[in-house]
Amino acid sequence: MTSDDGVGATAPTNAVNRSNAETATPGRLLTGARTLYAVLAVTALALLVRVVGLGARIMHWDEGRVGYWILRYHENGEFFYRPIIHGPFLPVVNDWVFTFIGISDFSARLVVALVGGLFPLAAWLFREHLEDTEVVGLALVFAANPLLVYYSRFMRNDVLVAAFSVFALGFVVRAVDTGKLRYLYFAAVSMGLAFTTKGNAILYIACYLGATVLVFDHRLVGLAARGDSVGEYLRSRPAWAKRRLTNRWNTFEYGAGVLVVNVVGALVVFLAVVAFFYAPRPELWQALGNPAALAGVLDEATIGAAESFYDSWGSGDHQDHPYLPYFYGLSETLVYGAGVTIVFAVVGLAVDGYGNRGAQVGSVGNGANGANGGDGGRRGRRWLVAFGLYWGVASLVGYPIATDIEAPWAAIHVVVPLAFPASVGIAYLYRETRASIVTRDTVSVGLAAIVVVAALSGVVGANAAYIDSASEEDKEVLQWAQPENELKQTMLTIERIAETNEGVDVLFYGSYHPATDDELLYVENESSVDRMPPGGPSWHSRLPLPWYLERADANVTSTAPSENRTELQNPPPVVVAYEWEAEEVRSQLPGYTEHRHLFRLWSDEVVIYIDESAIPEE
Repeated sequence: MTSDDGVGATAPTNAVNRSNAETATPGRLLTGARTLYAVLAVTALALLVRVVGLGARIMHWDEGRVGYWILRYHENGEFFYRPIIHGPFLPVVNDWVFTFIGISDFSARLVVALVGGLFPLAAWLFREHLEDTEVVGLALVFAANPLLVYYSRFMRNDVLVAAFSVFALGFVVRAVDTGKLRYLYFAAVSMGLAFTTKGNAILYIACYLGATVLVFDHRLVGLAARGDSVGEYLRSRPAWAKRRLTNRWNTFEYGAGVLVVNVVGALVVFLAVVAFFYAPRPELWQALGNPAALAGVLDEATIGAAESFYDSWGSGDHQDHPYLPYFYGLSETLVYGAGVTIVFAVVGLAVDGYGNRGAQVGSVGNGANGANGGDGGRRGRRWLVAFGLYWGVASLVGYPIATDIEAPWAAIHVVVPLAFPASVGIAYLYRETRASIVTRDTVSVGLAAIVVVAALSGVVGANAAYIDSASEEDKEVLQWAQPENELKQTMLTIERIAETNEGVDVLFYGSYHPATDDELLYVENESSVDRMPPGGPSWHSRLPLPWYLERADANVTSTAPSENRTELQNPPPVVVAYEWEAEEVRSQLPGYTEHRHLFRLWSDEVVIYIDESAIPEE
């Protein structure tokens, strides 16, 4: 017999075992344990894929921007919430990471990689509503989808908010499944962490509520169409299901007051997590020694943060863009980066909605059969599969409105809900393939093998292509502000120069963009970037280089843009310019070597001039 958490001593893990608990064999009772071991194995592989070579790719523009401000916080202890760089989770957590394991591209991405690698564990929380093979299928999607893999190796918040939000949903489901109120506190912590990563955690809540209403409405419509009342439906449930409903009710029936107290307690935990992360530093630490100041800090961490978020993201300015191009871009990313997941989701929706899986469920065992009546047949699509469908469609339609730029990482929030119906499709293929092998149906086995090989090659090939890519060929999945990887080696050389050079190490050659006339690379007062916010838009045109220069403690300056040639007086060992200024700069730097790099995937090119004599000997 299994415990509440799946392995141990109190309740079976699947519907068939529950309904036949008295006659089940020991081998049948191990089904849930084997499923758990499979999920753990998938999770271990997911972690491995994400961590190996994690620092190989040069930082993206966005990684460099957030990474720079994390470094500044790490050095001066000053941090306050700025909505434009999203939530405070990464700055706060990476400050600790940098303290313990040092500063590098690897360590900057490590937390995201770990959370993304552990994401498959969330599948185990839904085991009452999915077959054993479907639980493993859900874990596989979370582990192997190319978009989830790539952006788990990226210092950005999208995988974080998705993972934390799904864990929160899973804990709420477990609370309902088991009647154990402690899961509400786990859900509160998970959702609190989601809100500390990115503001679109609100959209997850909205999708959850909307999908729940639709699922409930369709369940009632389905009962009405069959002429059943809710009471008749409950009376038709098998004995084991009635016992479980009774046990849940008895757990919650400690009293409405007990339930309310625990819900309120969970909300307090949620707010505590949010307040801790959003609280400004060092004011938070100072308030701990001065309780009189604590109220002001908490106000800033909650109401103040909410107002800042609304002023920045809720005003509508970031959503002032045409809808169709963003929708097309999101759809294109899904086709290229999640094609296998989408195909399995379509298959899963068809199988779950129209297939009769009674015999198959009986052969493998799980909670899904009981969840749909326990009578060996089907009564329509399961709530969790329908929930994923509604959630996914809402995300597909809504994110082109909600997002401020056309970026492939938005597709993550469509892939995650589609993983639920996709898990059904994966399990269906597995069952059909296994049945064909048993009956020696070589044609079906061959077709299944083709599908499996195509799916595996698609996932493996896509992951191999994207994992450290900076190629324009992968533009549907990669955001455009990704420099080419060769630039990283040049930056490592500059870091070596900065370690031994006296005086100015790097000069940015200020310029005007020939097409837009925007000012680039020049910052009038370099000390202005020591404190947030940064020193104007021209500073952003340097990204991601400030991340590398800051961690090397390089001495940086710049020249003002000029319509005419800017004369360089006593140039430092490193000069950075845009390619349209290359001829003017080159003529003033005899003896310097020239390193040209794509600064964006298909637009800017940066030229870095290095005095080789300044490179210290190894």
